[in-house]
Amino acid sequence: MARAPALPPRSMVLYRPIEAAIRWSGLTRHEPYVLEVLKARRLPEPGEFPQWSTLRRNAERIYDGILNKELRVAIKGIAVVGGTSINLDDPDLTIRHVDLKDWMCRFYPAHRPSFLFSRSERRTDPGISLEAVQALFVEREGLRLHLAHREEGIKQLREQLRALEKSSESGTPLSPRGETTYLHILGALLTLLLGSSPSGQRYSRFASQEAIISALIAHHGDRLGIAERTLQAKFAAARRALAK
Repeated sequence: MARAPALPPRSMVLYRPIEAAIRWSGLTRHEPYVLEVLKARRLPEPGEFPQWSTLRRNAERIYDGILNKELRVAIKGIAVVGGTSINLDDPDLTIRHVDLKDWMCRFYPAHRPSFLFSRSERRTDPGISLEAVQALFVEREGLRLHLAHREEGIKQLREQLRALEKSSESGTPLSPRGETTYLHILGALLTLLLGSSPSGQRYSRFASQEAIISALIAHHGDRLGIAERTLQAKFAAARRALAK
């Protein structure tokens, strides 16, 4: 009983460009047939292997990398130094496994064919590095702190406004000292909500006093004193008091 021919090795030290394209396309077991059809040709003709549409595209990508000096090649296993002319039809033209892997990581990071990358490497998202994840965590923490500052400022501002409403409703006038205190607090909160840290990070997402007034009216427009003209007047007085 005749034995079935052995399959070509999946990973090798050196690949001819078409051998690399065959493996990139997941066609290693069909390699003998593809090479028999191609003979000495570098590339399949358009539509020559309609069932394997990626084969020609991947071969073109590899030759493009070679022509543009992005993918390092070797002749008889010896790496070609920069500036040396390359004959793409040279039967001894090969690509080292390590060079092919490095090129694919740089120019086709979403592609992780099994003949180049281990199982653990294929499980790792190539688009997200450890540095990128750490940067995202730092940014998230910064945004969380800014949001906490904003919420605390809004909370204190609401408390001061409620205190002013109660004072107005009870008919008890504020003493000059008490009114100055409230204006100072209100002015300080406005400065905080519209200000930035020494590093340039804004303390809140409010870009202007008008934006704060609009938000207050949207959330508490039914309360006494929460009206555009009243808020503008109070905010102006608070700024003047704080500037003294």
